[in-house]
Amino acid sequence: MTDTIASPAMQAASTSSAQVATGVRISEIDMLRGLVIVLMALDHTRDYFFTAGGFSTNPLDPAQTTPWLYATRWITHLCAPTFVFLAGVSAYLQFAKGKTAPKLSMFLLTRGLWLIALELTVLSFGWSFAAPWMLFMQVIWAIGWSMIVLAGAVWLPRMAVLAIGVAIVAGHNLLDPISPQQWGSASLLWQFLHEGGPVFVGEAPIGILAYPILPWFGVIALGYGMGAVFMEAPAKRDRTLLMLGLAMIAAFLVLRGFDLYGNPYADARGGPFGASVAWQDQPELGAQIMGFMDVQKYPPSLHFVLATLGIVFTLWPLLARVRGPVAAFLTTFGAVPFFFYVLHIYLIHVLAIAANAALGRDVSPFFNYLVNGFTGMPAMQQIGFSLPWVYAAWIVVLALLYPLCRYWQQLKARRRDWWLSYL
Repeated sequence: MTDTIASPAMQAASTSSAQVATGVRISEIDMLRGLVIVLMALDHTRDYFFTAGGFSTNPLDPAQTTPWLYATRWITHLCAPTFVFLAGVSAYLQFAKGKTAPKLSMFLLTRGLWLIALELTVLSFGWSFAAPWMLFMQVIWAIGWSMIVLAGAVWLPRMAVLAIGVAIVAGHNLLDPISPQQWGSASLLWQFLHEGGPVFVGEAPIGILAYPILPWFGVIALGYGMGAVFMEAPAKRDRTLLMLGLAMIAAFLVLRGFDLYGNPYADARGGPFGASVAWQDQPELGAQIMGFMDVQKYPPSLHFVLATLGIVFTLWPLLARVRGPVAAFLTTFGAVPFFFYVLHIYLIHVLAIAANAALGRDVSPFFNYLVNGFTGMPAMQQIGFSLPWVYAAWIVVLALLYPLCRYWQQLKARRRDWWLSYL
């Protein structure tokens, strides 16, 4: 009789799967989520602290921006697709831990409804500081609705969900020629599904639907479908994600470089920024590079998803090498993402009011902030700070939120109350 000795790879895979099965968090997921949370906070700090509240300049337009401002805005493109993708991964890992399809489906449904309710109330008010407030339907809205749809999809085989995600991400740009006006009285439905944009009741604007559901559900379905990858042995998982990331970046470079399918020129800047110029028509190499990378986020084009998730997957293996205080710092934020999200909106908004008031400025633009910004309220030109001060404010925000997030992380680790999974 011979003994069977497992290879190191088999042992690592078994350990990884066992960790998931026993509820141990995958530290790299929390670190990645924490990294994009930190970047997200930078973007939102810029929204409130930059000159004119960031509404006078399109940070991605080579004719208006600087390399530093452009990079500050572009790097935060990594945030939303990573959040949505990891929401799908986390849903699959819950299934892998033993949560049955009925229980997982009910959790996704109820959490999705909860997120939508908070987006329309607590979060929209936090962005505006006005009553009544403008509804701001962003990433939490998209995650909420995507979870609701995923609540039905989890009854399908994982590979079927992955195929649906790939089909939506790769194919939804075929729907770009369809406009809400073609839907007549049902135009709002098409905005909800694919187009996004301002939402009106009669002639009155009531909100901005920045994140339409269909493209973002494709991203969460990708995450759920790829969830099994995160249960593999670390070396195999890292290699898989690295190769996939490089393939996505290569596909992006080909599609973008030859101006092929996947990024409609309808992404030309609207609103207060005017129209954009095709990257090939930019006058200088630096401007061409900026234009090349300026892909459509609203809604997320195929180019956008390839570029952002391609970068994230390629960088994933580096997370395993992060240790010490940096790892602890990122993991703390990544373990309590929604708690951080709610607090940081209010904190940034309040700090921006306080900083401008300390200089004797008119702070009325900060109340009903979104409407004032998008309509070009003259007083908006008198608020804000230069980019170095934006970074200083960002560091202050992170420093103030870290101990609160650390406390919440420890609370969630000690207790298993059902309601903690919703926050």
